[in-house]
Amino acid sequence: MPAIQLLPDLLISQIAAGEVIERPASALKELMENSLDAGATEIAVQLEGGGVRLLRVRDNGGGIAPDELPLALKRHATSKIATLDDLRRVPSMGFRGEALASMAAVAQVTLTSRNPEATHAWQIQAADGMQSDAAPAAHALGTSVEMRELYFNTPARRKFLRSEATEFAYCEEAFKRIALSRPEVAFSLQHNNRVVWQLPVSPLPPGEGSGVGERLLQQRIAALLGDEFARGAAIVDRRAGGLHLYGMASLPACSRVSRDAQYFFVNSRFVRDKVVAHAIRQAYQDILHGQRHPAFALFLDMPPEQVDVNVHPAKSEVRFRESQAIHRFVFHTLQQALGAPAAPAENISETPRQTAPFVQQQYAMPLHAAAEPLALYDALFGNRDSGTSGQESESEKSLSAACRLSDDTGIPPLGFALAQLAGIYILAQNRQGLVVVDMHAAHERIVYEKLKAALDGQHIPAQPLLIPASFSADALDIATAEEEQAALAQLGFDIAPISPAALAVRAMPAPLKQAHAEAAARDVLRELREFGATRALTERRNELLATLACHAAVRANQSLTLPEMNGILREMERTARSGQCNHGRPTWFQISIAELDAMFLRGR
Repeated sequence: MPAIQLLPDLLISQIAAGEVIERPASALKELMENSLDAGATEIAVQLEGGGVRLLRVRDNGGGIAPDELPLALKRHATSKIATLDDLRRVPSMGFRGEALASMAAVAQVTLTSRNPEATHAWQIQAADGMQSDAAPAAHALGTSVEMRELYFNTPARRKFLRSEATEFAYCEEAFKRIALSRPEVAFSLQHNNRVVWQLPVSPLPPGEGSGVGERLLQQRIAALLGDEFARGAAIVDRRAGGLHLYGMASLPACSRVSRDAQYFFVNSRFVRDKVVAHAIRQAYQDILHGQRHPAFALFLDMPPEQVDVNVHPAKSEVRFRESQAIHRFVFHTLQQALGAPAAPAENISETPRQTAPFVQQQYAMPLHAAAEPLALYDALFGNRDSGTSGQESESEKSLSAACRLSDDTGIPPLGFALAQLAGIYILAQNRQGLVVVDMHAAHERIVYEKLKAALDGQHIPAQPLLIPASFSADALDIATAEEEQAALAQLGFDIAPISPAALAVRAMPAPLKQAHAEAAARDVLRELREFGATRALTERRNELLATLACHAAVRANQSLTLPEMNGILREMERTARSGQCNHGRPTWFQISIAELDAMFLRGR
């Protein structure tokens, strides 16, 4: 058996490099984080061959003192922590002192730096465990780290690197994550001498005081994730107990087919965390359609001692001291932002937006809108008499008046109904233009939220039926109705056997009074029979209530009066998450006057 012996320092560094520097993107992340820790306000990245041939990061940070340069490439040499207490509350991005040493073990590294006290810059080079003496060099204030030919001395590891395009894609993603985390810093990225990203710090209007940081962040998010994301996202901003969650999260109508735009930061550090991921999924659970995924750029600021970032060498995993509290905070904050979003995030980008014809949009809608002025409502819809032939009716005069209303008249967010289209859609006019509402989907969400709120109060109010609805039932349904009387009563149902082969519905949940009693009763009995009362009222609760809401919602081809249509619009404005039905489909879209003008070539 071989004797136990100490490994050479170079081999130790090469083994560590496999954990810290998995690919060029890993090195890029570490170098950019070092630049941020040095206080840089400008960071420039140059890549060749996907970062394998060349990876250079240059910053204008504080630089490194000449006598400290040799230490910078040594393992476990760092200026960021000194004691175990420092490790418990790490304020910096880097702290292990392994990244530069790992790069020097598996690549050709050149480090050039100048600090404010030095009259000129100094440079050292390292490769294969050997390090040169510091020599004078030309360099502005700050630091440049150049890494060439990654894994040139470990060909077995180099074989595991992918194609140039793939490695660059990983580098670009690492660049975007860092650039998102610091909107107050200017970034640039070049690949093979081609500029890929140029992210300056956009100047803000003079005199803008509070909210500067939020505005810079929104501009950076729009620049990296796109104007379309920014226009279809809710602004998130909430503080509680030392926690601050802020950023932008896509509205359900602007969800995506993949998870390619999901960014979560803890104290400006990009992380992947199961607790946070679960909280976000729960916040979107009944407002996303099918297999769609949300897009978001969210930032959680918290006391550093309450989160452990020393979990993994790549520092992409964290451990929260109070994980359940973090889960609740993220879940409730997102749920509130999606249910009651603020005004739409328009004009975030400095780039002017071209208006295309017929581009439907679903903006964020302020909920709990004030009731419309009763006199205005009566003037618009109080008289539905068609009038005499050849004369303008009172209703038509009212609708004409609606078209002339200005912003100071108190028009609600979804406006006032004009007509019903194809027995499916409500057409309404608001300040922006035309609103198109899927009446079934919208009413379904309204009823669904009422049922949820009622069940949260432990009991859905029942509406007795004037004439009980009877229907044939098999033995299992009859047994379920007899055994689950308490659960049925909690759901607002009174269902009882009237014969060995029939059941009668004597009362229905009040929000379902328009529903078909037999169909709704069969559905709730099937849920109770298959899953039991406990599961049906807990983990299956939303699915059960969604089914009942679908029964209660108005149907296609059901004719509605103008007051009924306006009633749905007003209910939508007071209902959380009313932008989507409980299956995740959108309930309404806005078509602006500008988009209508473009369709008809007005102004050309």
